[in-house]
Amino acid sequence: MAKQFDIVVIGGGLVGASCALSISKKNPSLNIAVIEANQVTTDYHPSFDDRSIALAQQSVEYLQSLNLFEINAPYAAAIKKVSVSDKGHFGKTHIQCDEFAKPSLGYVVEVNPFGRALHQRLMQSNISLFCPDSVTAIKQNADSNELTLQSSEKLSAKLLVIADGAQSPTRNLLGLGFNTQPYEQGAIIANIEVAGGHHHQAFERFTQNGPMALLPMSNNRYSLVWCMRQEHIEQYMSLSEPDFISALQTAFGYRAGQFIKAGMRASYPLVYGQIESLTTHRAVVIGNAAHAIHPIAGQGFNLGLRDVQVLSNLIANSEHDLGSYAFTRQYSIKRRDDIKTVMTLTDALVRLFSNSSRVLALGRSIGLFSMDLFPALKAPLAKQLMGQVKQGTRL
Repeated sequence: MAKQFDIVVIGGGLVGASCALSISKKNPSLNIAVIEANQVTTDYHPSFDDRSIALAQQSVEYLQSLNLFEINAPYAAAIKKVSVSDKGHFGKTHIQCDEFAKPSLGYVVEVNPFGRALHQRLMQSNISLFCPDSVTAIKQNADSNELTLQSSEKLSAKLLVIADGAQSPTRNLLGLGFNTQPYEQGAIIANIEVAGGHHHQAFERFTQNGPMALLPMSNNRYSLVWCMRQEHIEQYMSLSEPDFISALQTAFGYRAGQFIKAGMRASYPLVYGQIESLTTHRAVVIGNAAHAIHPIAGQGFNLGLRDVQVLSNLIANSEHDLGSYAFTRQYSIKRRDDIKTVMTLTDALVRLFSNSSRVLALGRSIGLFSMDLFPALKAPLAKQLMGQVKQGTRL
């Protein structure tokens, strides 16, 4: 006999865990389960190479409202200023939190310790956690979805929340298509130590080979995302640490200071990806399982967290039955405009700054230069960075 739940969240990573905890706090009477394939151990040791994500200020405020994020955590660093520039051209602009009366533009958070903190909160809650475990089959019934797990457990849910990442196996089980379009770029990621500290300043630097981002982390480190044509990735990945630092310094310049140490490098191809439908029978898809975007603007997790916010609020306030067609349709309508806007703007930004046309280069320079001359022009970009986007409200 299947165990009965109101909601089952498939995926206990950052988005899935945040989602389950958010729903539980707003709807404490609901019976919720989380299924996570990877065992989370407690023997964590801080590493120079811990990967990181950017939290927009709106995301920070939402997580704080749930007591899921502490700005003074040792794995978090504030972003107080962002400098955007186009290498080889005169245009540049700076966005500072003071201009918008905010304590920060956002935070950079190390994924490993943040994920462990969320997992610990799951274990301390009344949420049922199946970990390590995974879904092997889904049977759709009129009023529920019945899951068979690798462990042979059977669960039944009025609503499934699919949050198992960009390679989501659950999408395939449900026959949900995911349309992808590869960029002609890959990304190298690494943590970089800088002499003299980063002073909570982030950088977006556009070069003829692709965009670069440096996000401030703890211990005078930057989190580097260096995008370049796919055929150049192997060359840079094979460099020794001193040669890699030298190449990075040459490509980026000295705006961020002198780079003195580079951690372990990783690389991956970049794609634009979007699910064909955010919903199916008694199921919604959130986070990277629903949308894959270029990392240069640091909007991936923030977009997923807005999925969480809308879904949590809808569960608390919708007049429709949980998981019903009317309910899932309402979710889809509320999310589609924000997702489309962020994906379109991020894609346009990448393509605009990856074009070597002299006319476009002049236009970019004038645009960035104008932002510095006329602060009001920076407001839309700043709001995007801080996650202050207009959410869809049509029902």
